[in-house]
Amino acid sequence: MSKLSPFMQHFDQLPNTLPVFPLGNAVVMPGGHLPLNIFEPRYINMLQDAMESHRLIGMIQPRDDSPKPELYKVGCAARITRYEETNDGRLEISLTGLCRFEIKDEIVTTRGYRLIVPEWSKFAIDYEEQSEPDAVTQKSFINTLKVYFNQTDMKLDWEVLEKLDAENLLNALFYFLNLSNEDKQMLIEIDTIEQRIKAITAIFESNNKVSEIRH
Repeated sequence: MSKLSPFMQHFDQLPNTLPVFPLGNAVVMPGGHLPLNIFEPRYINMLQDAMESHRLIGMIQPRDDSPKPELYKVGCAARITRYEETNDGRLEISLTGLCRFEIKDEIVTTRGYRLIVPEWSKFAIDYEEQSEPDAVTQKSFINTLKVYFNQTDMKLDWEVLEKLDAENLLNALFYFLNLSNEDKQMLIEIDTIEQRIKAITAIFESNNKVSEIRH
């Protein structure tokens, strides 16, 4: 991960319990950002409680659409870095991904939201500075994305994006990529930036989302 903000918890400060927000296709990576608009009372409770403690919530994908869905085992804890109350009773927040977790256990709560015991030990790598992918991998990734965004008629400032390091580029684009829940789950469970970039490139090729990659 890029340099840690002074407001973020270090690895040995991560909490023993974590409220989780099950939300399909809303994955945040360590170092990435995710804006959310919260209006359900149970999740307003969750955010108010988090703001009074460690300011962390766990973003995790549900496996189904039931009222209390089964959850994927791996998600990412994110710090609330912007919190705004609106006049119509909503909360507008921004999250910054910190560290992935695995669900070890779930705790019964009376506040409406789900609370888990996270296992952090497998994900200390999220605090390490990632090495840049090799030039061939990075160029293939950029070319893949250019073709994809051309096909979807999305306009991006590639001159700016190409100046970002691989981690920040991946995190900046991840929210906009049209990937399935399963693909996003696979990516969050991959440990390194280089492996994620190779996996995204393979996903687009295998799904025929990119018809050709040149240069």
